[in-house]
Amino acid sequence: MARGLSAAERMLKPAGRLVVVAFHSLEDRIVKNFLAERSRAPAGSRHRPDVVAQPPTFQVLTRRPETPDEAEVADNPRARSAKLRAAERTDAAPRSAANEHLLPRLPSLSDIMRGRS
Repeated sequence: MARGLSAAERMLKPAGRLVVVAFHSLEDRIVKNFLAERSRAPAGSRHRPDVVAQPPTFQVLTRRPETPDEAEVADNPRARSAKLRAAERTDAAPRSAANEHLLPRLPSLSDIMRGRS
């Protein structure tokens, strides 16, 4: 999912819209974190030297996810867990995929065997 969002960031033209429907809370969390990270400039720290902040690549259009109403759920019960989030692409260059941290890092097998989990 995270790679698909990054690919969409690279492929969308400025003013293009990204709309994602998630049916699971983990999927929604990944989309929420991606859009939150890409829609704001990173905050500085008084403990670190100033870094060149990358401009936001998306402008979030839905602060809260859109959910189906009672009538839609009555017509389609599977829609009850759907959450829609939308954002518009800005003119900023896409960010590199090297610093993706949308999911927590899982320990490797060698870490587990050494007791470092």
